[in-house]
Amino acid sequence: MNIRTETGADYEKVHTLLTRAFPGQEEAILVQRLRADNSFQQELSIVAEENGKITGHIMFSQAALWEGGHAHSVVALAPLAVLPEFQRQGIGGKLIEEGKRRCRSLGYPLVFLFGHPSYYPRYGFVQARNYGMEMTQFTVSDEVFMVAELQEGALHSLHGEFRFHPAFEELG
Repeated sequence: MNIRTETGADYEKVHTLLTRAFPGQEEAILVQRLRADNSFQQELSIVAEENGKITGHIMFSQAALWEGGHAHSVVALAPLAVLPEFQRQGIGGKLIEEGKRRCRSLGYPLVFLFGHPSYYPRYGFVQARNYGMEMTQFTVSDEVFMVAELQEGALHSLHGEFRFHPAFEELG
């Protein structure tokens, strides 16, 4: 398996993957909107490829953690998708780990997500509200609002209200 940065030549294949992995078009539309934004970082859109076939995709986007009128630059993980016939083979985990490594190297202190509480903790994600993080942009339970530390000590030194990129709000 090859884990690499997504290229423009992959966009159609990733779109197909997203529509197969998720019901509806929301994730595919979200990825298109994030790619079109000036803040898009190509190296944070990553694919898994086997024998020329795109089997998985993950995207990280710029986000903010607001604390006392100051915004800390953080990232959000969304979406993560693996073709149904390739799930439960470790592809998602490899994409998460590579994405976290890249985000860390770019200096981001934290990565946030909404995700399954039995899946993401194995990759270092913990309930965000337990660490003084809040979410008002969307209504979400404590169990699925998660954060992982990318820079040592960030979970204890940063607190505030997490906000996804505005492209997430447009999904309505």
